[in-house]
Amino acid sequence: MKKIVLLLMGAVIALTLSACGNEKSTASTSGGTAEPAANKEEVKKYTFGTDATYPPFEFEKDGKYIGIDIDLINAIAEVEGFEVELKPMDFKAIIPAITAGQLDGAIAGISITEERKQVVSLSDPYYEAGLSLIVRSDNTTINSPEDLAGKTIAIKKGTSGAKMAEELAKKYGADIKYFDDSPTMYQEVVNKNADVTLEDFPVISYKIAVDPNANLKVVGDRLNGDFYGMAVGKDNEELLKKLNDGLKKLQENGKYDEIVKTYIGTTAK
Repeated sequence: MKKIVLLLMGAVIALTLSACGNEKSTASTSGGTAEPAANKEEVKKYTFGTDATYPPFEFEKDGKYIGIDIDLINAIAEVEGFEVELKPMDFKAIIPAITAGQLDGAIAGISITEERKQVVSLSDPYYEAGLSLIVRSDNTTINSPEDLAGKTIAIKKGTSGAKMAEELAKKYGADIKYFDDSPTMYQEVVNKNADVTLEDFPVISYKIAVDPNANLKVVGDRLNGDFYGMAVGKDNEELLKKLNDGLKKLQENGKYDEIVKTYIGTTAK
């Protein structure tokens, strides 16, 4: 009899321990404090190319990249819930890097053109720029495209300015010298190694305003009415939508105007 009682007690204890174990297991897998990391939604990060020598849109100051484009893409990322990793590079390398899959997108004062639309997708316009003729401040011989005959044009590779410079050179009989960045292009004109350059109006206006030693001036009317857009890969509709949605939100809530005024003092048209 004693033996039977002991066996029964042992069975009861075993069942009790088993039930406790099952309870513990259930608690740990049904939404307790130990939620698997895999269930948490990860924030997407996109790699964006930019040109770090293009103030006031993007430039380096005190070891940090700032400017209209930099502040704009960071603000869009914040309202749309993604992260941005910036990759400064020569402007001419940006579009090829997107098409090669090395970048998710780019924001770098990229003019919206039909040619670029063939290889990348471009966002809604976010700034109206337009090209102008730029000469040394003491130059009195160039005031319009008609004065370019026999002159030398300094221009940055891969830009919409380069395309227009080529058209003007062909039409009026000018020579062209190509450069990788804007500062070198400007210096060529200042040093009288070139007669004129072409630059987006807000960019050169900013440079002349903040640099008392610029020794440059704008001549004539704007040559065109370029609009800037952000670029992404042709198949990246998700990112393109985020950029357009984010831009619209910033334009509606006043953040866009705040960003532009920080660097230029007036809002875009």
